[in-house]
Order: sequence, then structure tokens, then C-alpha cells
Amino acid sequence: MSTEARTEDELREDVTNFLRRNFPQIQMHGGSAAITNLDMEEGTVSLRLGGACSGCGISPMTIQAIKSRMTKEIPEIQQVHADTGMEGGHGGGDGMSPSFPGETRGGDIDSGGDEGPEAPF
Repeated sequence: MSTEARTEDELREDVTNFLRRNFPQIQMHGGSAAITNLDMEEGTVSLRLGGACSGCGISPMTIQAIKSRMTKEIPEIQQVHADTGMEGGHGGGDGMSPSFPGETRGGDIDSGGDEGPEAPF
């Protein structure tokens, strides 16, 4: 869908960088984003938001912002499908590759467990 011939790996990298740059709060709040499908011929990408996003009340707004902004910023992407796994269906993280490769969860704080960040209230 582009005038420039690009590889699937390059487009995946663009989507990953888009999410890092525009939605750092996903990872900062203990969530994750994964590309579950990329169809270069159709110009579609499917994403799954997981971790803390699965139960977050504002994840529908995050998904809407991703859908709106990604199609404007990445010309090869014409449509974005995204969900949190809460709509029924697939459940956990089966077979998904993280959109934030090479980065570890958490930060310098060692809480002794893997329960994610504490709520601010």
C-alpha cells in the first residue's frame, strides 16, 4: 500500500517505535503491547494490549487513540485492530511477540515480586 517497497520487518519496527514513542504509558503502567498480525497487502495490523491494560478502564480510549494516530503516522497502515483480550476469545499471551523487545519490566525498584507497579492511590 506504499510507493516504497518495504519489508514486513521494517513495518513491524515502525509499529513498535510508534507505540514506544506515542504510548509510553502502556509500559510505564505495567501493560504490554503485542503485534498479533500484520497484513502488508491489506494494510492492517492487529494488536493486543495485555498486562495491566487487560483490566484498565481507560484502555478503550488508548485503543481508540492508537487506531486514530497510527493510520495517520504510518502510511502503510490503513486499519488497526486492537483489543485487550477482555472481549472474550483468546485469553493470555499465547504466541504473541512483545512490541517492546529487549526491554525489561519494572525499573530500579525491586519489590521482591512480579506484581507490577503500585497504584497511586
